[in-house]
Amino acid sequence: MQTLRIDLVSDVACPWCAIGYRRLEQALETLQGEIEIELHWQPFELNRDMPPEGEPILEHLCRKYGKDAATMEQSQREIMKVAEELGLNFRGALERRANNTFAAHRVLAWAGTQNQETALQLALFDAYFGEAKNPSDPEVLREKAIEVGLDGDTAEAIALSDQYADEVRAAQQRFMEAGVSAVPGFILDGRYLISGAQPADVLVDALRQVAEENANG
Repeated sequence: MQTLRIDLVSDVACPWCAIGYRRLEQALETLQGEIEIELHWQPFELNRDMPPEGEPILEHLCRKYGKDAATMEQSQREIMKVAEELGLNFRGALERRANNTFAAHRVLAWAGTQNQETALQLALFDAYFGEAKNPSDPEVLREKAIEVGLDGDTAEAIALSDQYADEVRAAQQRFMEAGVSAVPGFILDGRYLISGAQPADVLVDALRQVAEENANG
């Protein structure tokens, strides 16, 4: 059975990244016994210049897209429906704030060294969209680290420092240069970029195609 590498470029503040990962899980259920994957999460900041206090999500989205509040709220409710149909907790999505996620990415980089990055990613999606918590708050990072079996003191200390800053910035730059300008971005086998939260069957077909190319040399 082939093992394929997937680099999933993502931001914990991106609803479609949570949806995209769940659809990837569905694709892998279909491919069970056929293809295994080696998943590596890669950082992306939707709100790189956001101040620490953030801003209410609807206010932020209206300003970003030039739409009125009713239109943006309806759009968010549609995303919430998609997420909830996939079993994701998006109950707090309308109450969340747009936050910078650099501290979260630094703690996630550390979690990757402990083989717990996926678990922490999912816990932070839940914190942000389900509980409307700031995913870069050191206390939230401590809490979620403990939830997934990591050391909370270490997570909090990293959030309060600049540890892993160089690694995160380098990864961001590398994947921007590779053509990722929006998230989620799935890079298959270091060669093919799939942009957006594609349906599971699209991911199944793409993974099978890459596996077949590899098998044929």
